[in-house]
Amino acid sequence: MKAILGISAFYHDSAAALLIDGQIVAAAQEERFTRIKHDPSYPEHAIDEVLRLAGLSGSDISEVVFYEKPFLKFERLLETYHAFAPQGFSSFAKAMPVWLKDKLYTKSKLKKRLAAQDINAPLFFTEHHLSHAASAFYPSPFEEAAILTVDGVGEWATTTIAHGKGHTITVLKELHFPHSIGLLYSAFTYYCGFRVNSGEYKLMGLAPYSSKQSPRVQQYVRRIKENMVDIREDGSILLQMNYFDFATGLEMTCNKRWTQLFGIPKRAPESEIAQEYIDLALAAQLITEDILLKLAATAKAITGSSNLVMAGGVALNCVANAQLQTSGLFQNIWIQPAAGDAGGALGAALAAWHIRHQQTRKPAENDSMSGAYLGTEFSNKDIARFIRKKEIDAVYYPEEEIYTVIAGLLNEGNIIGLVRGRMEYGPRALGNRSIIADPRNIEMQKKLNRKIKFRESFRPFAPAVLEEDASEYFNLNFPSPYMLMTAQLSEKYRLPLPDGYENLPYMDKLYTLRSRFQAITHVDFSARAQTVSAQTNPPFHALITAFKSLTGCGMVVNTSFNVRGEPIVCSPEDAYNCFLNTDMDCLVLENYVIRKPAKKQPDTINTSK
Repeated sequence: MKAILGISAFYHDSAAALLIDGQIVAAAQEERFTRIKHDPSYPEHAIDEVLRLAGLSGSDISEVVFYEKPFLKFERLLETYHAFAPQGFSSFAKAMPVWLKDKLYTKSKLKKRLAAQDINAPLFFTEHHLSHAASAFYPSPFEEAAILTVDGVGEWATTTIAHGKGHTITVLKELHFPHSIGLLYSAFTYYCGFRVNSGEYKLMGLAPYSSKQSPRVQQYVRRIKENMVDIREDGSILLQMNYFDFATGLEMTCNKRWTQLFGIPKRAPESEIAQEYIDLALAAQLITEDILLKLAATAKAITGSSNLVMAGGVALNCVANAQLQTSGLFQNIWIQPAAGDAGGALGAALAAWHIRHQQTRKPAENDSMSGAYLGTEFSNKDIARFIRKKEIDAVYYPEEEIYTVIAGLLNEGNIIGLVRGRMEYGPRALGNRSIIADPRNIEMQKKLNRKIKFRESFRPFAPAVLEEDASEYFNLNFPSPYMLMTAQLSEKYRLPLPDGYENLPYMDKLYTLRSRFQAITHVDFSARAQTVSAQTNPPFHALITAFKSLTGCGMVVNTSFNVRGEPIVCSPEDAYNCFLNTDMDCLVLENYVIRKPAKKQPDTINTSK
């Protein structure tokens, strides 16, 4: 037996992943255990958990692989400061002590921490973008594929195009720091008042409140292309660094130049969102889509492949991914569900198995990610002990009844937290650590944002739809199990829009009744759909099937089980605390149902034909 442990750490989204003889056995993010969102620390708890799930001890590990090369990163840091000198001295003075004291000695630090967990196996390092590429290609269902990895920055690379074939990966093109699509998008995230490395989803969700036909949006796009970024036909970019401060400064943007260019100052976090920032969000999204389409076309041209796989933080941009899908450039696209740095842990382990050890691979029919259900799970006995300890009133339902019970609660307008089965790996909750609700409920989007998630009201919610029914509700003719692409709601479920809808203030647009499934329909009729398969997640599929049998509706609202600023819940205790501190109505822990006092049934839209 060869057990390979992959780890990512010390930037954000630390994680651990475990392979046994090349099979993905377990993977988890450190944040789920420490309760610190995007936790960058050494993944001690995640390592303990993947070992426990596999029934192994630290001494059983054959080798450990870290997801990037710290010395190459340090080289990039020094060369960048030298290139920009004398600018950036304050940033240099802040960064150097951290590197000289800590990060430069990552290898010895890792060995010490691993030894404390009885792991004394050899330690290896792989390059950041190779980890991403391996995480995208090796679990994919393709024998060969073009590989596109796009993020902020690894060591030097910010974007790579590679070709995967059999068990080999050949890197064909790289774009190097500071010219980064991910950092460009993060700069707009920052200027629009959201936090870098976590607010990019917000920028993407805000963009549809604008319009491509808006003169201001078109003006912003022109100014970005003429002043900020030179976009080449092959998708490579050249940033005009006098507009950016991330290379050697302490901020993302040179705010004075941005203010002069766009006529608006940097938005203060949590302040009211003016239409100008919404238009800027759409301009950034359009620029990103333009670049990614060009990169994909280049990948197609130089590999000749009909398959594309993707990873890196930018691969989580589901709107851009949908554009790639509809472009027809590739027959098949597969995206790693843990596309960010957390997935680098898995990619590092896979790179060791297939590249270092030259092990062949046989692609799985769908993929080898087990639906991304690779983390912690709890038995009904575990739940029963927790309930007794906390003296909670709960009702146990056998498996043949639980789905009908949950469906009935949803139909009554209840918002339900679910902890069932193995925890998801990656940023999306896919039915096992989810909050679910009735998508027909007119007020649900508002209630979920304000009273459950405690987040900005403009943010949309996703549907989990039966895979066999997806094309009934959306323009989806392919599986989308990981919520990594948007789809358009079918015309027959749309409602007529009022005159002047495009020019309404964004809050008025948000609350305009536009769909028979208002809770999951964004203002542009898009939805980040998850298709649920009876093969990959039988319990979640059975739940939605029971809801369909009761209501005729083959989907539910599915959002991650957490509140703003906190990671997705892991344990029954995490879930119970979240349940108590929000207006959630019911909590389902495996086969136990915990309820709050019943509330008045809300109005719904009749979706019968």
